[in-house]
Amino acid sequence: MAYLRDADGQVGRSYAAKTTPHLYVVSPDGLVVYQGAIDSIRSADTKDIAKAKNYVAAALDAVKAGKPVEDASTQPYGCAVKY
Repeated sequence: MAYLRDADGQVGRSYAAKTTPHLYVVSPDGLVVYQGAIDSIRSADTKDIAKAKNYVAAALDAVKAGKPVEDASTQPYGCAVKY
């Protein structure tokens, strides 16, 4: 796993990030293959995690298997990014 600290917002702006979190999966060849929410349930309740579809995990699994990402784009949710 890797993350990027984007203190000046340059990378966030280039990807058009709208919320925190706004997640992206980039394929080994540098293509954005997923962008959006982490999962399908807009909730901070830990009990909802097991019921939610994890879009990021599904995208990573598809990339590893050499398959297209089923849900390539979803609506991100969270706090608005303030650049």
